[in-house]
Amino acid sequence: MTRGVVNWRTMGVWVVVVAAGGGTRFGAPKQFAPLGTSTVLERSVATAVSVADGVVVVLPTDRVADAPGGVCVTAGGATRSASVRAGLALVPDDVEVVIVHDAARPFATDALYAAVIAAVRAGADAAVPALPIADTVKRIDGVEVVATVPRDDLVVVQTPQAFAAAALRAAHAGGGEGTDDAAMIEAAGGRVVVVAGEHRNFKITVPADLAVAAALLEAT
Repeated sequence: MTRGVVNWRTMGVWVVVVAAGGGTRFGAPKQFAPLGTSTVLERSVATAVSVADGVVVVLPTDRVADAPGGVCVTAGGATRSASVRAGLALVPDDVEVVIVHDAARPFATDALYAAVIAAVRAGADAAVPALPIADTVKRIDGVEVVATVPRDDLVVVQTPQAFAAAALRAAHAGGGEGTDDAAMIEAAGGRVVVVAGEHRNFKITVPADLAVAAALLEAT
């Protein structure tokens, strides 16, 4: 379904905003938590709308009516990947680049979207924002440390993640699962590249993260 008036400029880039989670670690669906004068979801959607030709928001089945205006809306599935597929089903077939973004990252900037889009336009199957790991990484077995992992070639990745639409559709065609969509492209043998991530683009996961987000918002 569609909420509000949608005026798509072209059919080049669409964003699927994934917001169907129940917020188990947060204690409630965090995407609807207030952040400044709006909600976490509304902030994420506003940026997506500003950079794309169309936006699909994937929500919990019982919260579809709470979608922001001016977007396409659908209910999510039992897993993150199933929710992405639900959103992808509403993206027109002739779209060239599809971006998947977690609603719980409300500080992603226009510039970050532009960077991942440009990388896909340059020929990658997928592009993900990445940050180097600052902390020492250790592998454990229960409470025992079994190894210290070299971190020189390790990064942590964020969303928005951009994809060549055909590659993303093909990766999801078999109904597989991944912790992010780039992992599914990797499994299919696609080329995934990284762009510089943003430290402010953190994911709200627990209530303390929302307090940090509110402080960042006040400081800007």
